[in-house]
Amino acid sequence: MEFIRWLQDQCYQTFIQDDRWKIYFLKGLGTTFEITIGALILGVVIGIIIAVVRSAYDSQRRHWKGVGGILLGLGNLICKLYLTVIRGTPSTVQLLIMYFIIFGSSQNMLAAAIISFGVNSGAYVAEIVRSGIMSIPKGQMEAGRSLGLNYATTMRCVIIPQAIKNILPALGNELITLIKETSICTVIGLMDLTKGAMIVQSRTYAPWVPYLSIALIYLVIVLILTKLLGIFERRLRESDRR
Repeated sequence: MEFIRWLQDQCYQTFIQDDRWKIYFLKGLGTTFEITIGALILGVVIGIIIAVVRSAYDSQRRHWKGVGGILLGLGNLICKLYLTVIRGTPSTVQLLIMYFIIFGSSQNMLAAAIISFGVNSGAYVAEIVRSGIMSIPKGQMEAGRSLGLNYATTMRCVIIPQAIKNILPALGNELITLIKETSICTVIGLMDLTKGAMIVQSRTYAPWVPYLSIALIYLVIVLILTKLLGIFERRLRESDRR
């Protein structure tokens, strides 16, 4: 009975008192979703561009002469430098640089977080998409070119749609990782789900309920996403059989 009364008191202080469930947890969860969706869109765009450039360099560099070949080589070099720097430095350090240096004058925490996580995610998405592109038989590219399509159109309409199907599980894992990684936004003071729990804990001086609650929330989100991705993958496989 003592434990039940203690738990009820802790839950009241954590969620009910002063509408903390809405001010800190619900609002923080909304911020977490904003960062995740914005960063995912940015990361996918960056990743596809880099994957296309690197794939074009690997497969088409012998056919590109003159200025085109130089530009392709320069683009590939920039992409490799970007991948090396982003994958070789911690996400927390990138976020600190983005907020305190690049966004130092504006102090826009949300924009800094979205861009920082988007740039970080783009490096990993790029390698995922590149592996998917390289898994498509070369005959697909040759078939597209034989129909009169240029390289960019063939890549956009023929290669990438097939590659997306192959890399969907890996992209799903990247999305799940991105959601959990947003919790480091607390280092710049952004009020996401984790920061909300930290604020509540500082008011109640009791860490059990706030921190276990956000752990449960993250777990539920991941389980839901995993289930949705599994359903989507099964439907894609069924469409391939028809």
